[in-house]
Amino acid sequence: MTITAADLPLSRSMQIGSIRIHVVEAGLQWLDGGAMFGVVPKPLWERRIPADERNRIPLALRCLLIEAPNALVLVDTGIGGKESDKFIDLYRVDNAGEPTRLEDGIRDAGFEPDDVDIVLNTHLHFDHAGGNTFLDPDGVLKPAFPRARHVVQKAELEFARGGNERVRASYLAKNFEPVSEAGLWDLVEGDAEITSGVRVVRTPGHTPHHHSVLVTSAGDTACYLADVCPTSAHMPLPWIMGYDLEPMVTLESKRSLWTQAREEEWLLVFEHDASVPWGRLDPDSERPRLRE
Repeated sequence: MTITAADLPLSRSMQIGSIRIHVVEAGLQWLDGGAMFGVVPKPLWERRIPADERNRIPLALRCLLIEAPNALVLVDTGIGGKESDKFIDLYRVDNAGEPTRLEDGIRDAGFEPDDVDIVLNTHLHFDHAGGNTFLDPDGVLKPAFPRARHVVQKAELEFARGGNERVRASYLAKNFEPVSEAGLWDLVEGDAEITSGVRVVRTPGHTPHHHSVLVTSAGDTACYLADVCPTSAHMPLPWIMGYDLEPMVTLESKRSLWTQAREEEWLLVFEHDASVPWGRLDPDSERPRLRE
């Protein structure tokens, strides 16, 4: 049976202390399994996530909506709805909605897209920032959340604009330059508090300036991992994407996260796992794996 976006609930909710969080299922994409698992042999990774006839595996486009005390925060925005038919076929994008499943999921969680106060991008690859912008009926690119402040690492925005051949296909200016033109960026440098209960921590490796998001309240913490660990199958330290620019740095980012996550019993949120939205590490296992 092939999974589709319609098989996933639009949103699911969890309480972190006094803060309510919602995972919003903004659709699916299918990427090459070999690229997603790097040097891990196919007979190993395909046990976890079977591939289609074009060697692609299903990946969620799971965003996080946070009811912080002083702001409604949306973490990452999926692919958006402005890509070509060729792009949609290549990546088997499944995110149709009103206008996409991202907005449908926000409504399912009890809010309107215009309620979002902060859009927080973990990095600016097309499957994390594509929903930042949209094409209006006249074909003009505009911010999809025009009343929201937008946050990313300052160096990530600069890196996205660099355009070298290795990363050019992942960074699409139409996803972030309209935000710049509208003056909506609030750029951060390093670990930073974004609003009460929400902060970012640098987790480089996938990109040099990637960060993950921590939600903390009343002694409980949720960590939105983004691409430092895109699925639960990537939890072993050496299981690292071929897309990562600095894989050995990714390994150390994961090692640091797992140490703290185990000690403090964090809820880990997986952005791309089509089957497992979240979980906590098994404290009795030396290897990083989720509790049963």
